[in-house]
Amino acid sequence: MAVFRSGLLVLTTPLATLAARLPPILTSASRLVNHTLYVHLQPGMNLGGPAQPQASPVQATFEVLDFITHLYTGADLHRHLDVRILLTNIQTKSTFLPVLSSVQNLAHPPEVVLTDFQTLDGSQYNPVKQQLERYATSCYSCSPQLASVLLYPDYGTGELPLEPPNALLPSTIRPASPVARSPRQPVRGYHRGAVGGTFDRLHNAHKVLLSVACVLAQEQLVVGVADKDLLKSKLLPELLQPYAERVEHLTEFLVDIKPSLTFELIPLLDPYGPAGSDPTLEFLVVSEETYRGGMAVNRFRLENGKEELALYQIQLLKDQSHNENEEDKVSSSSFRQRILGNLLQPPNERPELPSGLYVLGLTGISGSGKSSVAQRLKNLGAYIIDSDHLGHRAYAPGGPAYQPVVEAFGTDILHKDGTINRKVLGSRVFGNKKQMKILTDIVWPVIAKLAREEMDVAVAKGKTLCVIDAAMLLEAGWQSMVHEVWTVVIPETEAVRRIVERDGLSEAAAQSRLQSQMSGQQLVEQSNVVLSTLWESHVTQRQVEKAWNLLQKRLPKAYQTRN
Repeated sequence: MAVFRSGLLVLTTPLATLAARLPPILTSASRLVNHTLYVHLQPGMNLGGPAQPQASPVQATFEVLDFITHLYTGADLHRHLDVRILLTNIQTKSTFLPVLSSVQNLAHPPEVVLTDFQTLDGSQYNPVKQQLERYATSCYSCSPQLASVLLYPDYGTGELPLEPPNALLPSTIRPASPVARSPRQPVRGYHRGAVGGTFDRLHNAHKVLLSVACVLAQEQLVVGVADKDLLKSKLLPELLQPYAERVEHLTEFLVDIKPSLTFELIPLLDPYGPAGSDPTLEFLVVSEETYRGGMAVNRFRLENGKEELALYQIQLLKDQSHNENEEDKVSSSSFRQRILGNLLQPPNERPELPSGLYVLGLTGISGSGKSSVAQRLKNLGAYIIDSDHLGHRAYAPGGPAYQPVVEAFGTDILHKDGTINRKVLGSRVFGNKKQMKILTDIVWPVIAKLAREEMDVAVAKGKTLCVIDAAMLLEAGWQSMVHEVWTVVIPETEAVRRIVERDGLSEAAAQSRLQSQMSGQQLVEQSNVVLSTLWESHVTQRQVEKAWNLLQKRLPKAYQTRN
């Protein structure tokens, strides 16, 4: 059967029954759609009658909100799918109006429409499929070559956990008192409300927060998107998507699921954001994690003469497949951990490098642990070119950088035996940009020449893959000598701690050293692969092996034969 890039899943089964059938329905849909799956809830709709069914309002109750959470939780098992529950026909009691009076445009027009509707004999009954296609195109912008599939009985094979007709979903939405909360209780609508978050790599837990906020809001939703100082404490902040990219993805999702709302997306620069200062806001959607923050927002509002916001607390989505050192909830932090070792941007063509030799440049801020990564790569078969060792050769008496450095900085940088005292030299240049440039203009070209000579040695030894281990790889412009840049990242506080422990420097001296280098963020922006030594040694080893194995898969065979 054909696989489609985008699809529309029309769910017609009553929610209590549908909840039990949802896992196999999503599995069946995931076999047919490989990118975007829109979901349209129309419980009780009959596609088998003589009349063409019309879209009708679905009362927004806490049961409906719980089902939305349940569906996104189930969708998390199919991470290749971007699932989006469409909310136009889900309405609060205060806005119970005719729905879908015009065709709604979608960012990814569905190429196939699917449904859980059951025909009497379980066949792909053409009149039902025609009804389904007409219904889909009357509601949403679809592909001109729209296909249709009745998922039953595919999802109905095997034993299903049969729920009693009145079975209720677990409660996942908790409104703060005095808002009533019972499953069939209609949800109150508000004019304006707010929700906030980092929204990095928009995932299903984000979608629950945003969807609940969209159901509650009837006119405008203010979305605070964390930026700048609020990002510093995040795990692997170097891998966060840029603010503009996060806003772009958010906007597309929000306009898709409820285009009738006005959205205001703004940078969130402090813990309160617009929720603390905007007198026109009426509600705030928070997660279990950020509930205390919501309470703090309300205290802040009261202190400044504003009314409290109605708080709606959303239960965290559990991540059923989290790995070691990952959180047990669905989170962007875990997603960032999972891209460590992946290829983030295509390798560079380097025809000027020795034929048959593939070169990686390994870099990272001081204290990042890149030398330990280099040793792991060596153990896997890579030929290592250590720029520190090349630097020692360059500085040694008679070395190619010795005389120019002595002439530039004077004989008082020498030990009694005539060798260069690198600590004294370092004290002259660290923190002094002019002096540092004089030194690097001498030394970097020399080390680059020595590195190229080492590449020839690697080829002569029959090696096909080598790694240039260099803290200043990008500052020196040596990326032109490598096919890929691999960067090891670590929080600056951890780097300072390691430098102090390793080199016996003061914290101030360690920070000064880091300030003379590119930041981790700047390095990552120019990197093909990112790794981190933040966790235990075996976790680092697993990362390096993953990166190595992925590298072997994308390398031409000529580079793999002798490693």
